[in-house]
Amino acid sequence: MAYVIGAACIGTTDRSCVDVCPVDCISADDGDQMLFIDPVACIDCAACVEPCPVEAIALEAQVPAEWREFVEINRLHFEDAVAARELVVAWVGRQ
Repeated sequence: MAYVIGAACIGTTDRSCVDVCPVDCISADDGDQMLFIDPVACIDCAACVEPCPVEAIALEAQVPAEWREFVEINRLHFEDAVAARELVVAWVGRQ
């Protein structure tokens, strides 16, 4: 089970979580509105949770219901970043 970055990260440029990740599984591409955690590379260490200033990171099983789609968005980012980016934009448009 991996950690997931949820909607609270959208628009946040703080990368404190990236700085503490021992396996470098948190990233974003140019044009992304948020950071993403690679569920394959994540070692479930929770090092990223505490430094997140917007409380956007949760264990997959504990992701709030309103952010459940971010489980898939985080996974998808590492397979098809464009598709993940489009899902984030669509989510923002619904808010």
